[in-house]
Parts: sequence; C-alpha cells; structure tokens
Amino acid sequence: MLRIVFTLFYSSPKKQHVMFNHVLSNIQWLHVIVAAIAYFALGAVWYSPALFSKQWVKLVNIDISDPNAKKGMGLLFAKTFILIIITSAGLAIFQQILPAIDALGGLKLGLLIGVTLVSTSISINYLYTKKPIALFLIDCGYHILGIAIASAIIAGWH
Repeated sequence: MLRIVFTLFYSSPKKQHVMFNHVLSNIQWLHVIVAAIAYFALGAVWYSPALFSKQWVKLVNIDISDPNAKKGMGLLFAKTFILIIITSAGLAIFQQILPAIDALGGLKLGLLIGVTLVSTSISINYLYTKKPIALFLIDCGYHILGIAIASAIIAGWH
C-alpha cells in the first residue's frame, strides 16, 4: 500500500502515470455499477414517505402540489445516478490504495470516507446557506450510509 501511495505522489511523472493507469485499469466496473445501483436504491427508500420524504420536503420548502415541482425528475434521477457511479468509481480507486479485504473492511472505509470527506464538505455548504440541522442529518445520513454500502459491495465482491 505504501508503495502505491509513494509512487502516486512522490515519484517521477512517468511512474505516476503508469501507476495511475494501473489503478484505473483494475477497476471492476460491474462491481462499481452494482454498488451505484444499491446507493441509488437506498435513496429511493431514504427519501420515501416511509422514512424522510415528508420532513425533507418541508425542510427544503418544496410545494408538492405545484405541477412544476415534478417536471424533469427523470433527467434529475439520471444525472444523480451518473454522479453516484462516479462516486462508486472513486471508492473503487480508494480501495486499491487503501485495501479493504472484505465487506466489513469496505463498510469501515466507506464510513470513514462518508464521515470525514462527504459530510464535512456538505457541512461547509450548509453552514453558509444556514440550512437546518435536521436537513443536514437527513442528507448526510443518506450519503454516509450510501457510501458505506457501496464500499462494502465493492470490497466484498470477490
């Protein structure tokens, strides 16, 4: 692992290029897609009436009776899924640099990334836009859990 980190950050540009190509060429794309589907499906449950839909709609001030509120949802979902694929590919790259040898290790790595990178980044935006803490908890909870699940799938699938 240290060899990979050293090569990526402290060696000649040619060695960095070779190592980066090696990391990219070893991504298991089927695993990434399945992990992204699980992450996306979690969102369907997380933001459903069974869990946080009513609270989330209220906190973001969406008028669901407005016919314009639901326009373009298909495209929005497609863009969301593409971004989740990119996130899952990033997780696959992280796991080559910081190997998680099984699903539990992947879950732990995903929790680490979700808490330290994702939720803190979202927090900065929420601080400046003065969004409610309840909205932060709903949105960050989704991403932390989604990333943990996706990471567990990628690491656990051998």
